[in-house]
Amino acid sequence: MPEVIFTVELPDGSKRECYSPSTVVFNYFHKGDEMSLTEFVSRSRRALTEASERVRARYGFACSSAADQLEQIERFARTQPEEGTVRILSI
Repeated sequence: MPEVIFTVELPDGSKRECYSPSTVVFNYFHKGDEMSLTEFVSRSRRALTEASERVRARYGFACSSAADQLEQIERFARTQPEEGTVRILSI
C-alpha cells in the first residue's frame, strides 16, 4: 500500500511529520487546511483507523505504525494550547 507523509504546523509553531500507511488520509486532509487542534486529532483518529483497517483487509492484520502515529499525535496534541489551530503544510 502506498504510504503518505504529511507535515503539520502545530499551534505553538512547531512542525511535525506524520505517517499514514494508506492514501485514505487524502480524504481527511488537504494542503493548506486549517482546523482546531481538536478537529485535527479527531480527523487523524478516523483517518489512521481507516488506514489500519485497509491494511487489515489486505494483509490480515492491523497496521501497528498507524496506531503508533495516532499515539504520537495524541501525545503531542496534549502539549499544545487547546484552542490553537493546526495547519496542513504538505501532504
